[in-house]
Amino acid sequence: MAVSLLVVVGVSWDRGEEPGTVTALPPDFTTAAHPAGSGTGTAALPGASGTGDAALPRPSGTGAGTAARPAAPDAPAGARAGSPRPPASPARTPGPAPDSRRTQGPRPPGVVTNTPRTPNPATLPPRPRPAAAAPRPAPKPAAPAVRKPRPPAGPRPLPRSRATRLLIPYLRLDAPIMDLGLDRARRLTAPPDDDPELVGWYRHGASPGEQGTAVAVGHLDTDSGPAVFAGLPELKPGRIVKARRADGRIAVYTVDKIKSYEKAHFPSQEVYGARGRPELRLITCGGSYDRRKGYSGNVVVFAHLTGIR
Repeated sequence: MAVSLLVVVGVSWDRGEEPGTVTALPPDFTTAAHPAGSGTGTAALPGASGTGDAALPRPSGTGAGTAARPAAPDAPAGARAGSPRPPASPARTPGPAPDSRRTQGPRPPGVVTNTPRTPNPATLPPRPRPAAAAPRPAPKPAAPAVRKPRPPAGPRPLPRSRATRLLIPYLRLDAPIMDLGLDRARRLTAPPDDDPELVGWYRHGASPGEQGTAVAVGHLDTDSGPAVFAGLPELKPGRIVKARRADGRIAVYTVDKIKSYEKAHFPSQEVYGARGRPELRLITCGGSYDRRKGYSGNVVVFAHLTGIR
């Protein structure tokens, strides 16, 4: 009677306790506790004694040292004790796997799923080649700017003072000066015929050395012979003409050119016009001579102020 009761109790304990009384395993047990290639049903966890059975905490209310560990409620059939686990795929990256009991969430951001296709060069239309640029003609060298020679800077113009004498060293001329005006036809008058050595100075023009154009006239000859300006056509550019003033100063002019004009085409603006500096014009008769009409033209000496004494 005692033996039969013992057998019944042993069979009843071997059936195991209700699920949930065994200590819960780690959530990643299915991957971390079963390395690939393991042939045993239960692999050693950290701290195991090295035997085939893992050292697990004892079930509550049991006195045996080891007990058969029931499979986890949600573990797959292949993960139960005594069933060999299929080898892990070699393409899988080692490491902790997500919990099989958790629902797989959405794919994390930042993962590129679509890779742009590289077009096949053979299917692309040929690119048009740029047309060769036409050679540009070499730029023509710029013509050097032609600058008109500026007249040399002369002395400072003098204030107004009446002219008294005219001197031309080259002609050995030293003659007195008288003032002249205009006639009724607004033409410049001439010195009297009875004094051929007298030089007339236009009093409404510039005085010797003054800013503007000064004008002096004289006879070429008279019925009695050569007059004061008889040698005027012989002057050359660069010769000196002096005009003495009433204040004692002497304005020195240098000859620029000598020109001859017909009276019918006399250039009044060129002869009498101002040039922005003190200048002098010496005028006498010229051209052909007619006893009734006199000379047909005029000789004009152009000079500018170059010194003061």
